Amino acid sequence: MQYQPCRSTVLHSATLALLVAASAACGSAPEADLAPGSSGELASASINPGASGATGEGAAPAADPGAVVPASAAPPEVAGAPAPHAAEAAAAARAVLAKLGLPSRFVIGLGNDAYASGDADRAHAYSLGTKLDLHYMYLSGLDWPSWTASPGAYVKQHAEAARRHGVVPMFTLYQAAAGGEARLANFADAAFMTRYWAGARTMFEQLGAFADPAVVHLEPDLWGYAQQQGGDDPSRVPMKVGSLVPECKGLPEDVSGMGKCLVRLARSISPKVVVGLSASTFGATTDGKSDPARVGKYVAAIGGADADVVVVETLDRDAGCFEAAKDSLCQRAGTFTWDETNAAHPNFHDHLAWAKTIREATGRPLLWWQMPLGVPSSSSGSAGRYRDNRVRYLFSHVEEFVDAGGIGAVFGTGAPNQTTPLTDGGQFAQATAGYAAGPVAIP
Repeated sequence: MQYQPCRSTVLHSATLALLVAASAACGSAPEADLAPGSSGELASASINPGASGATGEGAAPAADPGAVVPASAAPPEVAGAPAPHAAEAAAAARAVLAKLGLPSRFVIGLGNDAYASGDADRAHAYSLGTKLDLHYMYLSGLDWPSWTASPGAYVKQHAEAARRHGVVPMFTLYQAAAGGEARLANFADAAFMTRYWAGARTMFEQLGAFADPAVVHLEPDLWGYAQQQGGDDPSRVPMKVGSLVPECKGLPEDVSGMGKCLVRLARSISPKVVVGLSASTFGATTDGKSDPARVGKYVAAIGGADADVVVVETLDRDAGCFEAAKDSLCQRAGTFTWDETNAAHPNFHDHLAWAKTIREATGRPLLWWQMPLGVPSSSSGSAGRYRDNRVRYLFSHVEEFVDAGGIGAVFGTGAPNQTTPLTDGGQFAQATAGYAAGPVAIP
């Protein structure tokens, strides 16, 4: 798809001006002073207790995340996959937002931001000065239900805090990496999977009791590893499903059964939840590039077509962290700062064409997740203040993300030492304030 000049560039000129001002306020390099009141350090790791420290797209030894289908190329055809008309796609997006009780516009969120306190009401998303739409937290490892004295009450605490602040809670279930990322043999082990399903059930029961809308994002990276290791046939990756979960008897004992079972539990235990699987760039490659047609078709087959949304990412941590290559969690080859003019590759239109193909292959609206918070700079930066340009690009080109099939974007850190709203010189706070003054509608 060729993207036309975006109307949001005009609609959000005020937002763009604020972002430019924020960049200037933060200095030409990310070494500028912290936002008022910040401590100078990330008070706690950006990943919640129990996380492995490498999440999202960053966890996979994968193709360059920028090496995707060029924007000038027509999205590949997917045999047998839904190809919704634009009006139908927009209707599906509006239906998801209505289920969440949110207006029919591109929504914005922030998460993984309980930097200094276990108090759910003190998550930074609630102190920006602008009310956001979504707030997410991780549920990491098989022992996350024990983070609170009452098993699973961590979900209740954050869900109720979000409700008090007029925000929809979102949870990223990240149990799959508990035994080591990409160790798919764990999913055929009855002891591991008994604990796995108990944790998933606890989450859904907590959200069922919460009884208000919420979002559940299911297992970033897992589905990409399964496709990467087993090919495009889900039956080649065995997983314990119906033999352990009564509601899922009859589903295949493989990765497709697992994805579909998670969605089925959401529907039966917490029907107000909007649920989505991730589409990972590294799941399938063709000629060295991420193949969104294959990735989308696979995600659809393993439960994505039964879900409400598909979750996608631009990058899981600041571009400058990879460019500096000093952090042990930022050791990956590639080009990470994308061209905002969309003339050189990789660029944002490359990514949006990839995302649009995922939308068409799955038939589900897209939610961007864990988008990095770095500030544009002439240098790569340092820990806590690495550079990136995704905040600036998204808020000045929101309609391009809508045109690709998106309903919203939630920002957050995918590893420790990344830029946060405490260290970005006010960029994110100013961007959200500007966007709130002129949001982009889902047509």
